[in-house]
Amino acid sequence: MHRTENIQQNVASKNIVVNLKNETSVSLRRILGLGTAVLMVAGSMIGTGVFKKVVPMAATGLNETYILAAWVFAGLISLLGAFTVAGLAKATTESGGKYEYLRLCFGNFIGFLFGWANFIIIGSGAVAAISFIFSQSLASFLPVPELFNSWKDISVAHSIYPFANAGIKIISIIIIVALTLFNYRGIKNGAVFNNIVTLAKVSGILFLIFLGIFLSNPSVSSTPGRTIAPPQGFSLFSIFFSVMLSAFWAYDGFVNVAAISGEIKNPKRNIPLAIITGVSVVIVLYVLVNFGFMKSVPLSTLASLRNGKVAAIVVAQSVLGKTGLLIISSLILLSTLGWLNVGIVAYSRYYYRMAQENVFFKSASKVHLVYRTPYMALFIPMFWSCVLVISGSFDVLTDMTTMASYCFYIMLAIGLIKLKRKGVIKEKIAAYPAAPALFILFTLIVIVNTFINNFERSITGLGLVLSGIPFYYYFKIKNKHTTHR
Repeated sequence: MHRTENIQQNVASKNIVVNLKNETSVSLRRILGLGTAVLMVAGSMIGTGVFKKVVPMAATGLNETYILAAWVFAGLISLLGAFTVAGLAKATTESGGKYEYLRLCFGNFIGFLFGWANFIIIGSGAVAAISFIFSQSLASFLPVPELFNSWKDISVAHSIYPFANAGIKIISIIIIVALTLFNYRGIKNGAVFNNIVTLAKVSGILFLIFLGIFLSNPSVSSTPGRTIAPPQGFSLFSIFFSVMLSAFWAYDGFVNVAAISGEIKNPKRNIPLAIITGVSVVIVLYVLVNFGFMKSVPLSTLASLRNGKVAAIVVAQSVLGKTGLLIISSLILLSTLGWLNVGIVAYSRYYYRMAQENVFFKSASKVHLVYRTPYMALFIPMFWSCVLVISGSFDVLTDMTTMASYCFYIMLAIGLIKLKRKGVIKEKIAAYPAAPALFILFTLIVIVNTFINNFERSITGLGLVLSGIPFYYYFKIKNKHTTHR
């Protein structure tokens, strides 16, 4: 009897060892439906931008019509981008989103530059930045201790202060680690959480629209602010596109759902539907809520807001007092948490797919045998995002890569035209070829405007992206040797 049990235990142990060796060959589960995909699109778009971007927009001197036009045009251009990504989604059922599309269109090298830029700066930096905003918002509810205050002036190269804002940074790290561990235990966990949070965010925005349009009284709720001379001529054109850039920041994120193609049922149908539906809903919400902001609070007052004040809080507080402040502060807290959840899931799938193609740490291609998640692809960027939180450099780094991000968007549109002409994508694509062509045109205008107004940061950002070149060859050589062992 004991001998039989020992034999069974040995066999089980051997099976575990064999299975662990096969973690790189285990596939992800396709368990998410269309409804979840739509909510993931909306959840990855609705962050903090919609609640506060109208303040810097008002400070430019543009009137209400121009500001609303900026939200509408930025939304329509984002919709063109949505049609473009929806077309590319018909080319593959693999995970990886933008990385996979760029790889299919232009090869491993271009795909890697995008994926590496996301790992080292864009994605990890965004997770660090949003977690920091979450912690700052939480600090308005709960007192955060001033830890290591005596060390706050200690710096690295007079630019990195690891002990400054230590309490906020520790909370940021805790939330990044907690959400990573939560999503490590299965994609379904993250999806259910996203559905709940996104529905709450949409309800909160509808509440803000109702407050701004129907309940507020500008003459009572606002005090006069400073008057700004409206821009004229070429200055008007340049400022309008700068304002559109702020709106783009709030609209960005619709492509994240494509990163989890390997976990969505019927992705060639559901991802295009989810992207187009989600973006359309968000455009309507954003335009209406900003109309509500400007109807309830004069632009001169919005332009005068300082010290990081948020338009949504001003509107809600003017109507509901402290209750409004509490409700909208909670909504912003929820929005950052929801975005972080989607971002952590989506970015990890880039690195998972890169590892499968031998251009990232090979361990990132492992899939957990029980939870069926790419757990190392979750843990590796988690560590780097925490390092960026400690460094406090995430805002500067992500600002530097704005132009590079839009360059990759243009390449996606060019790639769609390329795949369609070659016959790789045979299915009919909505709004093709108008959508990718117009998306290229308008995005080029934004890129040129960004380059002119932020020349040094744009060049530095492109340099940071190109710094991934030696890492590309390092991974190719290292993983080639590992594969042949």
